Amino acid sequence: MRIGAQFYTLRDYCQTLEGLEESLKKVKEIGYEYVQISGVCPYEPEWLAKKLEEIGLKCVLTHWGADDVRDNTLEVLNKHRIFGCNYVGIGCMPGWATEEVTYKFIKEFKEPARILAKNGSKLFYHNHHCEFNRCSDGEMIFDKLIKAFEPSEMSFTLDTYWVQYGGGDVCSYLEKLKGRCECIHLKDLAIVNDEQRMASIGSGSMDFEKIVRTAEKVGVEYALVEQDNCYGEDPFECLKKSYEYLKSLGLN
Repeated sequence: MRIGAQFYTLRDYCQTLEGLEESLKKVKEIGYEYVQISGVCPYEPEWLAKKLEEIGLKCVLTHWGADDVRDNTLEVLNKHRIFGCNYVGIGCMPGWATEEVTYKFIKEFKEPARILAKNGSKLFYHNHHCEFNRCSDGEMIFDKLIKAFEPSEMSFTLDTYWVQYGGGDVCSYLEKLKGRCECIHLKDLAIVNDEQRMASIGSGSMDFEKIVRTAEKVGVEYALVEQDNCYGEDPFECLKKSYEYLKSLGLN
């Protein structure tokens, strides 16, 4: 399992091409070799391909606009091919994951998922805590999504923090997603003044030694470090602390 950096962590520094390029260089200096591009400024895929090659990074996953993935699937696929990324990610459903929105999402995204799979790519869905709410039939939204898509059609970018926040068990869901969770978002959960907060990996309450062992066992390829909120800390330093902790667990 390889360590990567989720650029949503650095989004405030990446709202211009100059800022994005500088951030790519800083992430490489920390030691990362893999990235997920998400939350950054608009860019041409040719520009990103050139910068990744120059700096020595590989983009393994994106978060792309869900509407664009749905409506312009082949165009999105071809853009990803230019910068060498086979995994097309959706950060959330178009609309919060209520029961009604979930059924609509399943109906609308079955065909885009099939098109991507047919052409050697794959759709990835990223969870928040709302996917752990239950539908009127008693089934959890997350479980409904797992059943609705074939493993060959859609994988899941399991987010450790949001699973825990939503009341789920990270390792149990990793086991359930064996073979279709090639990418995972790693961020810790800390309690500060009775408030649940995102934290650098290894500085919170989650058992990442167990999570990492389970992730490796079920075939996770990329452990993508993400910290949406750094609460005033330098996001680059947060990424560095998480990277060093994961290295201490034997990850590369």
